[in-house]
Amino acid sequence: MLLEVVTPDKKIFEGEASSATFTGSDGEFQVLSGHAPMISALGKGKMTIKASGKDEVVIIDGGVVEVLNNKVIVLAESVIED
Repeated sequence: MLLEVVTPDKKIFEGEASSATFTGSDGEFQVLSGHAPMISALGKGKMTIKASGKDEVVIIDGGVVEVLNNKVIVLAESVIED
């Protein structure tokens, strides 16, 4: 699936991913290739992207995710840097 993660400042990630795990308002959920269409609010927390056999972890401060036609778009409020 194509995954795009964007903040108001910059694009964090764009590319093919096998899965993405998010912190939603009611807990964690995962999106896999072929997932049903959905829109969900994201809470502050960890977002894990599985791409090219590696896990990339990004901490976001909330946002929105849209899943449609095997494309996932994440509009994150901001990325929390360590």
